[in-house]
Amino acid sequence: MAEQKKSRRQTLEEFVAQKPDDAFSRYGLAIECMNSRDAAAADQHFRALFERNPDYVPGYLMYAQFLAREQRAPEARQVLSSGIAAATKAGNQHARSEMEALFNELA
Repeated sequence: MAEQKKSRRQTLEEFVAQKPDDAFSRYGLAIECMNSRDAAAADQHFRALFERNPDYVPGYLMYAQFLAREQRAPEARQVLSSGIAAATKAGNQHARSEMEALFNELA
């Protein structure tokens, strides 16, 4: 019997299970859940990402965009505030300016 090919989400879930603290795998899984319209799982994985990796700057903008699409603007602004602080700490001016722009749109 031929083995069924794993979906991208299944592969990412395996990576996260093996290394739950790996920011890139967790971020990829959150994005995959978001793109497949599994809002609850996307939210769960973004939250886990920041609990374990609060300095992972790329995740903040994507999470805030997700929250804004879900009509959760106050939460998106909170995420952006944290992201702006993380980007400032990391010296990532580009990410900071993108997050500030979205924050101002949501204000």
